[in-house]
Amino acid sequence: MSGGDGATDGRPIRVLLVDDEGLVRSGLRLLLEVEDDIAVVGEASDGAEAVRLALAHRPDVVLMDIRMPRVDGIEATRGIAAIEGLRDVRVLILTTYDTDAYVFEGLQAGASGFLLKDAGPAELLHGIRVVAAGEALLAPRITRRLIAELAVRRQAAQASDERLAVLTDREREVLALVGKGMSNGEIGGELFLSPATARTHVSRAMTKLGARDRAQLVVVAYQTGLVGTE
Repeated sequence: MSGGDGATDGRPIRVLLVDDEGLVRSGLRLLLEVEDDIAVVGEASDGAEAVRLALAHRPDVVLMDIRMPRVDGIEATRGIAAIEGLRDVRVLILTTYDTDAYVFEGLQAGASGFLLKDAGPAELLHGIRVVAAGEALLAPRITRRLIAELAVRRQAAQASDERLAVLTDREREVLALVGKGMSNGEIGGELFLSPATARTHVSRAMTKLGARDRAQLVVVAYQTGLVGTE
């Protein structure tokens, strides 16, 4: 069911729901629990509780709201990403169009991607499976424009040539394709490589650039100009 690298090894994808509205959490639980390959392992009403439950349950995916009282979704994402034992936990942020300014911060904090809150059930389920499989998920309606604009505005002074100097030419090519939202299989097809070889190049690029996951590689690709703003 889930694509990509199959990070859950055939077992159900364990999901933690984080939203300050109980009705929203209940609706999400009802949607997810009818899926054979997804299991809801807990619910949190704020960011602090999200971090505690992530430690307790070690979910595969945290479905994270941004605007919550006390500790918001950005801080909670940063907290989860900072805990060594939670490195395999993927955070999928839910946002509304008027909270776009938070998306770049969320990716920088360690989120694996984001979806708009008005996404349909099929899109949400697909997003959870994609993120659980180790891919980045970036809502197509706003992603390229949004990340490009924020990256240019906030990181324009960054020396891209120096930052990319640690990569081989092939790794730069792969990084550019990751920035365009391609999966390992699609990258392999584009560059005439096997998916496993493409995955190796992605992993090496992540290590060299200090990126937690593919979503942060997307940000780097925009920041350094490997992906244009058109």
